[in-house]
Amino acid sequence: MSADPTPDSERIVHEPSQEFVESTNVWQFMQTYGIEDREAVIERTTTDLDGEPESGVDWFWDELVDYLGVDFFEDYDSVRDDTDGPQFTDWYPGGELNIAYNTVDRHAAVDSETRNTVATIWEGEDGEVREVTYHELHRQANKVANALAERDVETGDRVGLYMPMVPEVVSILYGCFKIGAVAVPIFSGFGVDATATRLEDPACDVLFTADGFYRRGSEVTLKGAADEAIEQADHHVAHTIVYERFADTDTVVDVPMTEGRDQFWDAAVEPQSATFETKSLPSDQESMLLYSSGTTGKPKGIVHTHAGGLLQPAKEIHFGFDQQPGDRFFWMSDIGWMMGPWTLIGNHAFGGTVFVYEGAPDYPDPDRFWAMIDRHSLTQFGISPTAIRALRKQGDEWLDGHDLSSLRLLGSTGEPWDAESWLWFYEHVGGGDTPIINISGGTEICGCFLMPMPNQSLKPCSLGGPGLGMDVDIVNSAGESVADSHERGFLVARDSCPSMTKSLWDGDERYLEEYWSTFADPPLWDHGDWAQKDEDGLWFLHGRADDALNVAGRKVGPAEVEGAAMEHTEVNQVAAVGVPDDTTGTAVVTYVVTEAGVTESDDLRAAIRAMIGDQLGKPFRPREVLFVDEFPKTQSGKVVRRAVQATYTGEELGDLSSIENPEALDRLADAR
Repeated sequence: MSADPTPDSERIVHEPSQEFVESTNVWQFMQTYGIEDREAVIERTTTDLDGEPESGVDWFWDELVDYLGVDFFEDYDSVRDDTDGPQFTDWYPGGELNIAYNTVDRHAAVDSETRNTVATIWEGEDGEVREVTYHELHRQANKVANALAERDVETGDRVGLYMPMVPEVVSILYGCFKIGAVAVPIFSGFGVDATATRLEDPACDVLFTADGFYRRGSEVTLKGAADEAIEQADHHVAHTIVYERFADTDTVVDVPMTEGRDQFWDAAVEPQSATFETKSLPSDQESMLLYSSGTTGKPKGIVHTHAGGLLQPAKEIHFGFDQQPGDRFFWMSDIGWMMGPWTLIGNHAFGGTVFVYEGAPDYPDPDRFWAMIDRHSLTQFGISPTAIRALRKQGDEWLDGHDLSSLRLLGSTGEPWDAESWLWFYEHVGGGDTPIINISGGTEICGCFLMPMPNQSLKPCSLGGPGLGMDVDIVNSAGESVADSHERGFLVARDSCPSMTKSLWDGDERYLEEYWSTFADPPLWDHGDWAQKDEDGLWFLHGRADDALNVAGRKVGPAEVEGAAMEHTEVNQVAAVGVPDDTTGTAVVTYVVTEAGVTESDDLRAAIRAMIGDQLGKPFRPREVLFVDEFPKTQSGKVVRRAVQATYTGEELGDLSSIENPEALDRLADAR
């Protein structure tokens, strides 16, 4: 029998067993409502079907509240009011609830079975491990809320979290929710400018920060940067509470303290009462302000509510990541990125256990993740494609000796995959039978537009399809659906969802321009991604639509160029950018990181150019192929491609505060 000639990226490689299918939460949901298959469950939860009263967006998000056991203090009058259109939908009007009650209080109740369940397991980069039960988390979150009350924080006041990934950050987040403050998580790797913007724009009155944290074996101090940011911000931060990460360690750092403003955690929080009555808040009360950097202009303040900020993560953890009793969920992120709060809220809504890690993915060795999965019997593991490519380059031998059989599901987000790396993750980390739940949505919806279900078949790099209750589509430039014709088009939302940002912090005008101005009749949310649905009903993304490379009048996404180059066995990572060209308008330039031990040569350049040309057409053959050792990346492992492009063209680099390894930019400039 001849080998299957179908390329890896086009063949189904994951087929869940019937036993696994019938064990999943989504299958149980489908049985409850008599739904037969994946396509039917999406139609049922997004479309008002004739003769089927239990169908549609309104039905699903109404039913979900009871189905997932979400507790409201006051029942809502209706599931939503969309009088002003999908742009300004008011979800669960008249209802009152609180995220913290659903994620902490009810699980810590005296008569709760989860009172002594571990809510978070934390491992520091130095190897220290701490476990926090729901009872302990409840007491600490109450102390945070009381510390805020002592500082006259009221409902709607903004509180900054410029914190490392330590266990206390969870209680700070929930303490903010309890008192009705708006939590403003700030990435711990941000520099002064970015931090100052996130203090000034929302006018944070209180800031939680720390003396520092460990990263790649070194002490990274945080308080000095916090002080500079406060000084630079055009807003008076009245109170700063400083957690001492380096207490009880051999590390000694000088922590500058401003009298009258600054207090250490042990003085400000620990003496507080461990009881606090969590506030009952309107469904649309702001819970979090999450900032999205974008490529131009000042960062966008994304506004999330208590209802939406709870329902969306809970839905996705329950159905997409199939949370079961005893699971231990780990997503490599920071509290300053959406995936940090999403992970905590989604898992803690069900009394689950979240694993939190402080440090670098490859410290002290490239097997740090595999060792932690083994050591803590983790069941779900999420990571960026770029991080997997970097770990794959280190060699398969780093997986040897680590038992990864506890893993039930893998996760990824942030950027497109290449088939080779997806398959490596699937086969070597997941053992060849663990689904990769590759998700895409964003800070703007605190969740996912696209998300595979664990009971469906998968092809490499696929995102499955629309998430439950998410009325999304693929349209052409005229706003006409092209999903079922399998054409490439723009990923859009035809309707709202509870977690969709209610606006932007700096006003409705920018919000409408950013998301609703491209397609006006009918109004569609333009997410900015290029998407495609294949003949088997699986959805794929091809990168940002505004990043499309227009070469001689023909467009292709950078992800496609990168994927074509990744087909070469000696290539590990690729970043493709468009640069000005006198003849074609735009030319393609590719930066390449080779596999370990590969010699960079002109022959390899020619082979990469030829491979891209063969797959995409001669116009897309790179003008140059440049070799580098690494790309500039965020802490979560995403390549900052705009910085790669700007380095080549000599344009202004813009905000680089999220880049963990800025020295990579210097090496990019010297690439040959």
